[in-house]
Amino acid sequence: MTPWPRLAATVALGCTLLIAGCGSPDQKEPSGDKKARSAMNMQEAAEQADAMLDATFSAIKPEVNWAHGPTTAGSCEVSRRRTVMTVISEERRGNFLGIVERHWRSRDYRITEVNKSKEFPAIFAKSPDGFGISLTIGGAGQAFFEVSTPCVTESKVSDPTTTPNGPSYDDVYPLPRPNVRSEFWSSTAPLSETR
Repeated sequence: MTPWPRLAATVALGCTLLIAGCGSPDQKEPSGDKKARSAMNMQEAAEQADAMLDATFSAIKPEVNWAHGPTTAGSCEVSRRRTVMTVISEERRGNFLGIVERHWRSRDYRITEVNKSKEFPAIFAKSPDGFGISLTIGGAGQAFFEVSTPCVTESKVSDPTTTPNGPSYDDVYPLPRPNVRSEFWSSTAPLSETR
């Protein structure tokens, strides 16, 4: 028996492995990204976004009243929003943003951008697993939080289950301007006078 059939089979097997290995899209993707996307669906990602918002609001002392903003879903990502209904005075905005930024840094979120505008300041960050989170101050000093998920597996998305600590404003959009007064957050006195 000649060695040619055996050699031909070996060459054919080697070429097949080479083609399969070089053409794999998994090898071109950064390590972990594809795994994260396939391991989580949109509902699970929305629940994680809610947990990030829950933890952020728990870190704000004294607490502020808030209501859910709209949830939006794209082809593979979800955004959850919360709107602060407590009046945060201009004199307290820096303190408010500082508390939130310190909390995010303590959770290893990377601060990606800071808008130092006096009237409309904002902080943008990213969690280690690719969730974007932001705090923006809008008209009348109203604070808005948003978490946007990375691209995940498509699925249905339920409404958030966390209960707001004030009126829920179900089916009201846009939400009203901040209307809850706080002895601390709404004060216009210099911070040193309140301690």
